[in-house]
Amino acid sequence: MWVQIRSAPNLMIAEMWREFFEAEGIPTRLLADHNGIEKRELAGYRVYIPQEKEHVAQEVLRKA
Repeated sequence: MWVQIRSAPNLMIAEMWREFFEAEGIPTRLLADHNGIEKRELAGYRVYIPQEKEHVAQEVLRKA
């Protein structure tokens, strides 16, 4: 199961979160909140990680 770890106001920030977590070996998925927005880059995004990696992600965020 995947759990939301962060949200991002746009695609660029969401991709930065993905790179951050994946550099620590944590698989990451992004889900857009389109809400009628035509351009993906301007949509808000939710950042998801596997539930079993949540404690690792929290530790990485605490150290950052």
